[in-house]
Amino acid sequence: MRWRKLKQTTQIKPKQKPAKRVYYARFSDRVKALIIDLFIIYMPILYIMTYVIFRDKKTLLMSNIALFSGIALYGMIYAVFLVKTGQTPGKKAYKIKVVDSVTFENISFFRAICRFVAFLFTWITIVGIFLPFYTKRSRALHDILCKTVEIEEKT
Repeated sequence: MRWRKLKQTTQIKPKQKPAKRVYYARFSDRVKALIIDLFIIYMPILYIMTYVIFRDKKTLLMSNIALFSGIALYGMIYAVFLVKTGQTPGKKAYKIKVVDSVTFENISFFRAICRFVAFLFTWITIVGIFLPFYTKRSRALHDILCKTVEIEEKT
């Protein structure tokens, strides 16, 4: 009788796939990707705002709303890239992908916006910039706050 109960409760577990090895992005590659993103995304925004909308640099610099709207537009474009592919053009050049730190899947739009705001806070405080040197998974302050991680795509 004990054997029957044991046999009925035992289930055959399907074979699990081996865990995929995750490589975390290097800090130097992340900085290079940021510089590429600034030139590809943010510089055209500033150019259009300076010479098409405001007609000169002086007027743009005098308007705080214009500077804020340029940063906000960059943040929206940045978030859309992260939601769609998990990569911005600079991150794609270095094969870096921003994913959820637990599931390793793409993040939501709200989370991408929060990550951008936290990124701005990280660069203002300067402490968050050096955090990747001291964390195990090479995460900056904005990654820790938004529970994301930047990984390398190995093809």
